[in-house]
Amino acid sequence: MCRNIKTLFNFEPPATDDEIQASALQFVRKLSAFNKPSKANEVAFDLAVEQVTQAARSLVRSLVTLAPPKDREAERAKAGGHRTYAQRTQGV
Repeated sequence: MCRNIKTLFNFEPPATDDEIQASALQFVRKLSAFNKPSKANEVAFDLAVEQVTQAARSLVRSLVTLAPPKDREAERAKAGGHRTYAQRTQGV
């Protein structure tokens, strides 16, 4: 039903608001078992996505670590990803 939720903390460049919102959407989809909610559940679903996005953004921005940031491209290559970060953010 949904993609895997990806780790967003401690990457260079840092997670974007769009990435955090997409992760929140996937989380709410997983919890609710709705890929797209019915009209009756749309308001509750959208509110949940908004609240989870805010909580995730706050969490990711407030966490600290002594570890050096991970390189997005290197992590993608290890995971067998096909598109680069630049390709995804530039719509390539």
